[in-house]
Order: sequence, then C-alpha cells, then structure tokens
Amino acid sequence: MIAPADAPPLADVRVLDLTIGAAAGAARLLADLGAEVRRIEPPGGSTDRREGRLAGGVSLDFVAANRGKSLTLLDLDRAHDGVRLEALAAQADIVIDSFAPGSPAGARFGGEAMHARHPTLVTMSITPFGHRGALARWQATDPVLHALSGELSRSGLPDEPPLIPPGRLATECALTQAGFGLLLAHIACRASGAGDWLDFALLDGAAQALDPGFGSNGSAAAGVRPADLPRGRVDARFQYPILSCADGAVRLCLLAPRQWRGMFEWLGRPPAFADPRFDGIVARYRSPDLLPAIARLFAQLTRAEIELAGQHYGVPVAGLRDPAEAVDTPQMIARAALTELALTPSLATRWPGSPIEIDGRRPDPGTVPQLCDPAGDAFPARPVAPAPPRAAGRLPLDGMRVLDMGVIVVGAETGRLLADAGADVVKIESAAFPDGLRQTRDGSAMSPSFAAGHRNKQSLALDLRRPEGKALFLQLIAQADVLLSNFKPGTLASLGFDPEMLAQTNPRLVAIDSSAFGPSGPWSGRLGYGPLVRAAAGITAVWGYPGRPDSYSDTTTVYPDHTAGRLGATAALALLLRRERTGAGGAASVSQAELVLSQNAAEIAARRLAEAGHHVEGSEPDAPWGVYRCKGDDEWCVITSRGDDDWLALAPLMGLAGDAALRSRSGRLGARDRIDTAVAGWLAGHDADAAMHRLQQAGVPAAAMLRVGDLPAFAHFAGRRFFRESHHPSLAAAFLTETRPAPSAMPDPPDRPAPLMGEHSAMVLRRWLGLPEDAIAALIAAGAVSAIDPPTFVETQP
Repeated sequence: MIAPADAPPLADVRVLDLTIGAAAGAARLLADLGAEVRRIEPPGGSTDRREGRLAGGVSLDFVAANRGKSLTLLDLDRAHDGVRLEALAAQADIVIDSFAPGSPAGARFGGEAMHARHPTLVTMSITPFGHRGALARWQATDPVLHALSGELSRSGLPDEPPLIPPGRLATECALTQAGFGLLLAHIACRASGAGDWLDFALLDGAAQALDPGFGSNGSAAAGVRPADLPRGRVDARFQYPILSCADGAVRLCLLAPRQWRGMFEWLGRPPAFADPRFDGIVARYRSPDLLPAIARLFAQLTRAEIELAGQHYGVPVAGLRDPAEAVDTPQMIARAALTELALTPSLATRWPGSPIEIDGRRPDPGTVPQLCDPAGDAFPARPVAPAPPRAAGRLPLDGMRVLDMGVIVVGAETGRLLADAGADVVKIESAAFPDGLRQTRDGSAMSPSFAAGHRNKQSLALDLRRPEGKALFLQLIAQADVLLSNFKPGTLASLGFDPEMLAQTNPRLVAIDSSAFGPSGPWSGRLGYGPLVRAAAGITAVWGYPGRPDSYSDTTTVYPDHTAGRLGATAALALLLRRERTGAGGAASVSQAELVLSQNAAEIAARRLAEAGHHVEGSEPDAPWGVYRCKGDDEWCVITSRGDDDWLALAPLMGLAGDAALRSRSGRLGARDRIDTAVAGWLAGHDADAAMHRLQQAGVPAAAMLRVGDLPAFAHFAGRRFFRESHHPSLAAAFLTETRPAPSAMPDPPDRPAPLMGEHSAMVLRRWLGLPEDAIAALIAAGAVSAIDPPTFVETQP
C-alpha cells in the first residue's frame, strides 16, 4: 500500500476509456493527475494506433493521447467480452466514450447506456457535436471547430483569407474543458451518490476553452468584445508588436503604465515621449514615432540581451522562437520540460511532459500502452482508501471557500470556474494596482469582459503592504480551502507569504498558481502574458501565412489563458479530492509555456525524430484542406478531406469523381493545386451556409466561418442552451455567458453580477472572520481595507 502522502491526487480514481482518436486526451489528463486509466481496444488494436504521424510504426498522435494508461483487449461484438466490460465498469468511477451518435456500439456501451445500468458512474460521451443537438451526426476536424467557434474569423489579416491556427489547438483546448467537467461531476457524485452522463461536444469545448468570444478578453482589448470588432479580420499587430533585432525578432507587450515607464527609461527618457498621456494604451497605439524608436534600440541587440534588459526595466518582452528553438531554451532544459519517453522497446524520444506540477514535482509521463502487454479484467487494488463522501450540496463546490488573487484572463477564468460550481470565491484586489481586466477605454465602471470573467465572485480590496492588511490576509488564509494566484513567481513570498508560511497557517490549504514559464528556472521571474508565451513557445512563428514571416496572426487570440485557467481549476479539484482522503492540502503550478508545448507534443516529437534521422510519415494533411471564399462579402467555408471516405463523398460534388489518378492519397497530394482550383470554383458560386449543409449531408467535414456575433443563433449552440443572457447593474445592455461545462444533470451555475472593487469588503470580513462593524471601520480608516468605487482609467475611445 502506498502511503497517502506519497500518492498522486487522483490515486483512488478509476477511469475506463472507450474512446478512439483525439478524444482519448481527456482521460490522459486524468492519468497525469494520478488516476488509474484503463483503455479498451480490440485484440488487433484500435485504428488510431495506425493513423496520423507515424515513426517506427508508432502513431505519435496516439502516444500523445494515451501515454500513462494501461490496456485491456476486448472484442465488444462478442457477448463474453461485453460481460467483461460490464465487470470493469462496475469497478470504475468514470467511463469515457467517443461512440458516434446512433451507432450500435454506442447504444450498448455509450455513456447514456452505461449510466443507466450503473447509476453511480460518471460517464462522458465525447463527440464533435454531442448526442443531443441538431448537428449530432455532422463531422468535425480542427478547422471545422475553429470555423464554428468564431476563432477562425479572428485569425488572419485584413484583405487576406482567414487563417487556420496551427496544430490541433481547438481539440486540445476542448479536452481540457472535458477533463474539468469530469472531475466536477465526480465530486458531485461523491457528495450525492448519484452518477451523471455528460454529453460533451468538442465544439462546445473549443468555444469555451480556446478563446471564447463572449468570455474574458485580454487587457489590451480594454473591454471591447470580439462581437463588436469590425466584420473583417483586424490587424492588431501593433498591440503586441514583433520587432527585428540582431539575431531574429522579439515581441513587446506594454500594457500597464508602470511597464511603459520602464520602457521610457530604457529608451533614455526621450522628450518626445515624456507627455503623461503615454501612460495610456491608446496614446501609445496612436503614436507614429514610438515603435520606430523602440525598433532602433532593439536592432543592435540580441534576443537574450533584450530579454535581460526587459527584466531590468520591468518591460515584458520575449524572443520570437521557432518550434525547434522553443524546446531547447535554457528554461525548458532547466525545468526538464521534455523527458525521455519510450515509444516502443527500441525507439524513444524526448516528449513534453505535463504542464501541471503537484507539490513541486512533475507527474511521471507514464508509458505507452502496448498490445503485447495487456492488463487483466480487473483494476488493480486502490493504492489508498477512497475518501468519505462529502455532504451533498446543490452545486458541486457548495461550502468551499476560495481566495482569488488572480488577474487578467488566467486569473479570471480559474476562479470563475470554481465560483460557477458553487464555491464562495472572494477576489482579493489592490486599489493601487488594479486588475488590468478592469480597464475600459471610456473609463466606465464595468466592461462585459470583466463582468463575464468575474461573475459569481465577491471583491475584498486589501492593502497587503500594510501590517494590518497582512494580518487580515493570514486570518483569511486560515479559513480558506483554496488560494489562487497567477503573479510572477516569488511575488507572494516577497510580501511575506511564502509557501511554508501559508502551509503553516493552514495545513489544509490547496494553493494553485499559474505563470508564464513556471515557478523555477532562469526565466521564472520574467513578466509574462499570453502573447509572450506564444512567441517564446514557438506557436507565434507558425501562426502566419506560408512564406510570409511578417504575417503573424495570433494577436487577437488570448490562447493559452483560458486553457491554463481550466488546468488550474482541474488541479484544484484534484487536490481537494486528495485532501478528502488525506486531510492535507497541497500545491499545484501551471506553466503556460509548457502547456503550449504539451498541446503540440506530437508535432514536437515528429520534428525531433526526423532531425535524428528517423523516418516520419503522415505529417502532411490530406487534400483538399483549406479555407475557400464563398458568395457574399468576406464569406468563407472550411473543407477537410481526412482520407478516402471523405474524398469519395467530396469528389462528385466538385466534378472530380472520374479522375482515376486522384483515387490514391499520393495522387491527391500531387494534384493539390488542381483540386484547390476545383473546390474554390465550386464554392465561389455557393452561399457558405448552404455549402456547409450540403457537404455535411454528404459526410464531409465542412463549416461556414461564423463570426462571434453569429454564434448565439447557430442551431448547435441554440439547441444545446450553450449561452444565457446575463445582466450587470453597471452595464446598460445585457451580455451573454456560457452555462455549464457540458450538458448533464448538474444545475446551471448561479448568475450573480461581477463585483466592483471593494464592493463586498465589509461583508466578507463579517462573514469569513466575524469582525464587528467598529473593527471593520477602523481597518478602512487605516487604509488596510478599501470599500471604494472602481478606479478611473483615462483611456479614450480611439
């Protein structure tokens, strides 16, 4: 038996994985957190072992989704093996499947059927559009998910075709939402004894976790919603400019006034930029001279020199690195972000590990389940005793107390997810250093972005620089279950709250932090925002038009912030589950740069293996794969041909069915230009929506490009009650927010308005600490606590 203190957070959780393809990544996330995950495959192995990028006969995409799992071989068409599967399900806590809606296997072993036979199970069915919805039988690929989630409409440059983001970001981000939903349902089940079936759509997850159009936006947006952007794509490169330097390029991210003042000092305090109005973002954006002046400074310096000087002056800046460079930086080497993983007994490579560290340790990457080494028909004995059930509440986290020190998007999302699940979340704020997400261009009290990202929270304005504020904070820590933060590593310790003090104050505390590059290593102290993370982690360099190195098009996305928030919230749930079992708290850290690497693990491994001389095949997508113009103003349609079946459905529509040379994949790849011309000609005469429906009816993954404002009326989102209308007293108009992590038996979250700064200071001190009114008044008079109006920003509408 493993001592409870040594066991990973989900050591007593058993997961049965009936998925195939990318959907298997949801169970891999739970495996990274210590769950015992048993994958089910037919005796000859599942088809996804032979699909995607192959090296040495091994699918790297399969490895990415399935490392860390064990294996049982079952032929589900045989009655005896069906009985064996039921026996495994009876031992499991969670069952995940990806059976297509209406399939015979899904009718027998899908989540809804399994939950009906095993009512204490939490089951999840992962499909492109869900089982219940108008588009349940449609097909999807990553480009289709980008098109229908509104992400594609924001990727690219004006007067250019929209640009499909690199990799498989839509699916990977969606699966982090699936993992969070699974653990939340599991916690609810432990409280009530009743299981649940979650009907998870990858499109829903992509719309929630990649870059939600109605969620929190970055502070550079200054409260402007994506739905309010111009119809065409926006050239926002000026917000996070990339400037040439002596050995490449760097990206600059000037947001807060103090960051600009550091840049002003670095420039040598030039009189041309001494006007106080340059403290405002809009004045800096409008200046025709500022970026050229910075470019002249950078032109003589290397990336490393600029990054070092940026740290000295407090200026957020990062070198632009390609994917090959990104995995071999001093930071990634120092943190052992890539570890040796055996793909087969004779083939190994360095592989990106989990971006979540638990108590300062990265989870073991596990092994790849081999057909020659299947497990038996039973889960191993639980390494620790299961936790006792919690008291049942209306929402899964009822009764949990959370101190939320998070800022900008990662901070907003992590706490908001827990607040939506019923936790009592108090946002700790500083009147001297307000959250950048509060910023609006017209100085108004609230923006839809802040209102969406901080709903269901309360605000306590606390000055942690004062002794009275520090003492109050420690009293609050003693009462809290969870502490959330995403400051630069070391910030809390510099205020006197190092991890040892926090653990001594409350041994049951679960502390979750997120940072750009992780809590250790030579880059850990660097200022980091999403644009800098993307530049340093190699994603910006490949998010552009082929052959145009200046066309980077990731400026309007906030990836990986929303995904990092979900990983942080998932880690919090996992540690709370461990605490139920052990009584002890713990800590988890999320590295946003390592998150980017982990979500591109198969691409990274393919590149490294090819560089080492191994043959890697299947890296090129089948043809056609692209975005094509349709009738109307800036209307586009995505089409993906995954293989022969899709081609046989697509070719007749394009007038290409009779060409024998195109029947093989190699023939189609060789005729890519001709096929593109035929597809473009066909779509040019069709309305995008009509073309999408016709192609999907033929079984071809296709999608019209939706803009964010189109999403609420789209049949899929409307039919699944994806959005709901919310209101805030400080906003004249209603705004939209998401509902649950996935359709299930869990109730919808509450819809309390996001707080003004310090709006609940007195109430929180009364409720959490029992302080009398005179004591609260004295703290306010001393300046340790504020109950104030929100700060006024001087930005004006450009």
